[in-house]
Amino acid sequence: MDPAYVQNLHNLLEQATYADTNVVKAATVAVKRDYYLNPQTIPALFDIIATLAESWGKRGVRQLAAVELRKRIGADEHRLWTALPQDIRITIKQKSLEISLSESQRPVRNSIARVISAIANIELPLNTWLELLRFLDESCNSATAAHREVGIFVLHAVLESIVGQSQYAAQISSFMELFARLLLDPESLDVRVTTIRSLGVVADYIGERDKDDIRRFAALLPGIITVLGQCITNDDEPSSRHIFGWSTDKNISSELRIMALNSLDWLVKYKRSKVQSLNLAPQIIQSLILAVAEPEDDLDGESVYSAALRVVDELALKLPPTQVFPSVLATAQQCIQNSDPQIRRAGLLILGVSVEGCSDHMQSRMELIWPILEAEPAATAACSVCEYLGDECVERHAVLVPGLLALMGDDATQKDATTALGSLIESLEEVIGDYLPILMDRFVSLLDSASVKVKTLATACIGSTASAAHQNFLPYFQPIMAKFETALSLSDEGDEGDLRGITIDSIGTLAEAVGREAFAPYFHPMMVKSFELLQTTQTPRIHECAYILWGILAGVYTDDFQQYLPRCIPPLLESCQKADIEGETTGQSEVDALAVDDTDTGDLDEEGVNIEVNSAITSQKEIAVDTLGTLFAHTTTAFMPFVERSTLVLIDMLEHYYEGIRKAAVSSLFEFVQTMYKLSNQGTWEPGFPPAVYLHGAVSDIVQHSLAALIHMYSTEDDKDVVTTLFNNLAETMNLIGPAYLSGSSIPRPNLMDDSPVPTEPVPHVESICQMVEQILDKKSLCQNDPDEEPTGGSDEEEQSELDSLLIQCAGDVVSALAAILGKDFSGLFPRFFLRLARYYKKKLSLMDRSSAIGVLAEILQAMKTSVTPFTDDVLQIIGRALADPDAEVVNNACYAVGLVVEYSEVDLSGQYLLLLAQLHGLFTISADASDAQLNARDNAAGAVARMIIRNSSAIPLDQVLPVLLDIMPLESDPVENKTVFRALLLLFHTNPAPLMAHIDQVLSLMARVLDPSADDVIGDEVRAGLIEVVKSLYQQYPGKISATGLTPFAQ
Repeated sequence: MDPAYVQNLHNLLEQATYADTNVVKAATVAVKRDYYLNPQTIPALFDIIATLAESWGKRGVRQLAAVELRKRIGADEHRLWTALPQDIRITIKQKSLEISLSESQRPVRNSIARVISAIANIELPLNTWLELLRFLDESCNSATAAHREVGIFVLHAVLESIVGQSQYAAQISSFMELFARLLLDPESLDVRVTTIRSLGVVADYIGERDKDDIRRFAALLPGIITVLGQCITNDDEPSSRHIFGWSTDKNISSELRIMALNSLDWLVKYKRSKVQSLNLAPQIIQSLILAVAEPEDDLDGESVYSAALRVVDELALKLPPTQVFPSVLATAQQCIQNSDPQIRRAGLLILGVSVEGCSDHMQSRMELIWPILEAEPAATAACSVCEYLGDECVERHAVLVPGLLALMGDDATQKDATTALGSLIESLEEVIGDYLPILMDRFVSLLDSASVKVKTLATACIGSTASAAHQNFLPYFQPIMAKFETALSLSDEGDEGDLRGITIDSIGTLAEAVGREAFAPYFHPMMVKSFELLQTTQTPRIHECAYILWGILAGVYTDDFQQYLPRCIPPLLESCQKADIEGETTGQSEVDALAVDDTDTGDLDEEGVNIEVNSAITSQKEIAVDTLGTLFAHTTTAFMPFVERSTLVLIDMLEHYYEGIRKAAVSSLFEFVQTMYKLSNQGTWEPGFPPAVYLHGAVSDIVQHSLAALIHMYSTEDDKDVVTTLFNNLAETMNLIGPAYLSGSSIPRPNLMDDSPVPTEPVPHVESICQMVEQILDKKSLCQNDPDEEPTGGSDEEEQSELDSLLIQCAGDVVSALAAILGKDFSGLFPRFFLRLARYYKKKLSLMDRSSAIGVLAEILQAMKTSVTPFTDDVLQIIGRALADPDAEVVNNACYAVGLVVEYSEVDLSGQYLLLLAQLHGLFTISADASDAQLNARDNAAGAVARMIIRNSSAIPLDQVLPVLLDIMPLESDPVENKTVFRALLLLFHTNPAPLMAHIDQVLSLMARVLDPSADDVIGDEVRAGLIEVVKSLYQQYPGKISATGLTPFAQ
């Protein structure tokens, strides 16, 4: 082995443990470039672990070397490992076992065990490492406790690789016998705990029919309970992280109970698929009631109560609502019947925190929720319900507003009630006038006499009230501004600092509400005040409030705000580039960092973890990044001198460790691109690729730089919300700019999470985006898989959380945008996406998934037009099933889609018209209290029928169809389809007027309504001109009827 090669690799690994982010990135790039594809990297890494242990003994470097060694062994289908000479492989296998027994530092030892596991995954199926099996048998049965600890940990690591292989799965009973002995280890708690973890691995491979193994496992449960109890008793923190069953035992210290709950939260977050497959949510939620019922006593800012609620929140966010909401509802219903007020409160809290993750699912089930909220004063639950289900709450404003106002009078519920009312007010725009006097009287009273914390809430509520009231807020505006000015002089610390910040936010909201003229006297003074605040305080919260104010005032004053840009942009850019404060809350870095934490955790489950700092500065940076995009959008040309530098900063922020900053950077970059494009005045684009017209120079430059950076970012992005934002903005920008947006290319970015070879030639943006969407639809993206599991994708039948469904929906929007900008040229891509989209139309999947799948398909059909012809049968098959869906929202999309197939496919479908009419017929007979979705479905069904008439009216029983169609016209729920229906009527007037003439009075009345110049235009110029020609023609035959319907002016 070349010593220089090893030395240089060691130096780079050491640099990857530094705190300097730039050094870490440089080391990462160098390692990937110079070492990752060379088989000699494997023995070099092993030398760093073994031979150089004494001279280069820094644990972090050796541990990192072990982590990277494991990844190199498994990379590229083991290519590097199998390329090594056999003698080197034998040496590594032999010495790794020896080192695992002699290594004194647990993190390094555990990392070496995982190296052994990676080698075992290759060698054991080939029967080329029988020594390992002997080693495991001897060490696990050794008389020395330390050897047993090593043996069971290595076995645990190996199990994860081999237990699924047939030759070892058959030995599960032998493993169970060994575990039964080790579970009773008389000396080592580590042995007993690792045995439980190993049992967890084996349990994954015990099927429902394996009755003997199930009995063996059940027999071990008392021992497992005993060991877990021992961990709690011994204050064993690392082992206690695997425990959550004692969270309600008040005899156990709060610190350990919080730790157990945080461990459970971790389990839900990072083992989501396992929690979902075992349907553990009901059991977990039921077990948390007593913990949530405890007082809100803090332990260093934490409590059992808040930790338990965090678990419920994580369940609601990560799991399908069908697994969470029924249990949440049952728990709330159960709790409100309890005589203990704390238990009643716990049930309402559990309901409240679940709303964010289950809001779509709950919309159609509000009749089950209202009795709970109205049976008990429920300010906390109402707060979440009002925030996430505002439209549903508006319908019950007459109950909610008085109820919350009453709760505001009770000190025990005042804070929660005020917060809930603030959330509700934002949705009360149509009825806010009825409540303005009483609301403002109550809020002003709180500003005058309440505690600082309640004043902060009241100030936010005043902002919400102004936002809902708009100009109706003017009578209160100046008195409120006078009170707000007092708060601007408060200190920056503690509760007063919070009040000062919320006051700045609310002043911006008032400016939006009352408008530029009313706010004009305060505009310049507030800008001056904001600049003073930046100079006189270093509190991040105050800085971010100033930035938010700038963004709002820029939107209100646009051109008049331009004068302040030279003073606003420098502090924003400075905030973006400011170093994070050390010594505060920590968080993980971007996934391509190589460094590891030097803290002894007892195990290293994460690959290449780099500890970064997360503090109040990150929030300030997030707002600064977001404000850059807002200011450019509102000030346009005046911002141009700052575009280049700002763009570079935003691209740099895509790599920040904090997901909120990355998300803001994504949004602002797209805002920059869209604004630049709008300023270029390039006109309307035409679908097709390559584009007929390319982008202008400056627009092309920012598109190429930003899109390449965003594509690179996606390859390592593990946060679902960030990727959702990326796809949402990508679809919007594609629809705005058209095919020219995708005309460039970029070289794919190397990704530590993907060991497959990276192309060295530029890949067209169209292809890169297609691959991104395919990954999301296949559920194989980094952000969709549990962080410590291999990306395998999800089952087609597996339900998703609402956040997962939203991500799929946004990916579908990108497919729609691709179809829109490619037009008929999308036919080449259609096979790549059709089956992927069709997988989301399954009965077991959520309404959001099913509706989105059919809706995206309809948009694709609209874009492809006649090029859908080769796919007609496949498309009609899925649409036919969707027409019978139990949810009107899906049926609505299916009606639109089937009409498009009829209109554009060159296949003669007239033979299927009667079948389609039979499927659509029931949609025209709906009750008076039908939902909006049902009304939309009816109108789109009318559009589908009209398209059949346009394609082949002779295949339609017009005498039966026209009366039904005319009775619902003009269409009001989805008025866009009026244009299509009247096109069909025009065709009949010119080709087969007799069926229409039988309904001439009704037809003329309908024509009068849509031609009325005072009515909204729902038919377009072309159809309008056609109808006027028909009126002129009919006037000769029916002058009296024409006059009676008021159509005479159109007949002249």
